[in-house]
Amino acid sequence: MTDSAALQARLQDLVETFDLLGDWEERYRHVIDLGRSLAPLSDAERTEANRVRGCASQVWLVTEAAEDGGLVFRGDSDAHIVRGLIALLLYLVSGLQPAEIAGFDAAAALDRLGLSGNLSSQRTNGLAAMAERIRKDARARLPAA
Repeated sequence: MTDSAALQARLQDLVETFDLLGDWEERYRHVIDLGRSLAPLSDAERTEANRVRGCASQVWLVTEAAEDGGLVFRGDSDAHIVRGLIALLLYLVSGLQPAEIAGFDAAAALDRLGLSGNLSSQRTNGLAAMAERIRKDARARLPAA
């Protein structure tokens, strides 16, 4: 996990919410509800360049720079649960600086949320692909050493 205090605080917020929900069925519904809050991407943004490889569902991710140098992510999918997983990831990293995002460990975050054991291997692999794409986009915006 990265040392980002902002990322840790966001993750802790999610952990507390998920702890309140209790069983997996309630958590699953909550993840789907989170996905409903995502603004859909336009048809023009649903391009091959924005498509995330390694996901069984169709997933698109748009990365934009904020004025303060942070990165803002927007995403969409054709599957409800995947949209929710995208919403979780974007909540954790959107607006953070590239250096904060580059070290993000999505697998550890899923473990803390109690999701890793309840997702199919395809969804787990897809989530890893989304997280890797986010880290890749962040690394591409790091200052040259």
